[in-house]
Amino acid sequence: MFVHYRTKGLIFKKEDRGEANQLFTIYTKDFGKLEILGKAIRKTSSKLRSGADIFYLSEIEFIQGKAHKTLTDAILIEKFKNLRKDLKSLQIAYKISEVLDSLVRGQEPDEKIWQLLNEVFQKLNNLKLETIYYYFLWNLLSILGYQLELYHCGFCQKKLLPEKLYFNPKEGGIICQNCYKKLKSGKEINSESVKILRIILEKNWPTLSRLKFEKNYFKPLKMISTNYLSFILNSYISNN
Repeated sequence: MFVHYRTKGLIFKKEDRGEANQLFTIYTKDFGKLEILGKAIRKTSSKLRSGADIFYLSEIEFIQGKAHKTLTDAILIEKFKNLRKDLKSLQIAYKISEVLDSLVRGQEPDEKIWQLLNEVFQKLNNLKLETIYYYFLWNLLSILGYQLELYHCGFCQKKLLPEKLYFNPKEGGIICQNCYKKLKSGKEINSESVKILRIILEKNWPTLSRLKFEKNYFKPLKMISTNYLSFILNSYISNN
């Protein structure tokens, strides 16, 4: 007899398998990240189709087989229909799913990740802001133990002043001008971008949603986000 497991989950990735199957990658409330096979789900007669698709929040049921988990039931909770109507929001959703898939390894439930996912998809459903991606990225990194030092120099530990600052992933965050001269390593970032990162990690969404992202602030934030994510992923590769 197979044991049936039931939980809520956000489907953030799907791949076609064979003629009619699909493999779903789902972040679940009770089990963390899972890969679950939907057998014959691409057939129009499948009862699972209405509750299982990319970026669906659903109540799912599955069984554990010898080779894989198999989806046995899927009841739709939220399909985020506004997100699906907007190309920019969809692009952000796919970026979020790629980051989640890259950084979260193995099956381990995490209530903070679950809450963060639900929060950002609700925001994506109502707002068209690229800020949401950075909000997700940096708060996920924080949950996973990769939060940057944003108030003190990552090298000398002195309080950061609103002057020329530099991003150095090896030192765990932002470094001051004096330490940059010693280390000769880092990328310049303006103090306003550091403030934006602080607001993101404080989860101060009311303030964040009102900010007007000027190009000279947004570009450094994008640079830091890309570089730090690459640094962490490369660390994963070298350690495995």
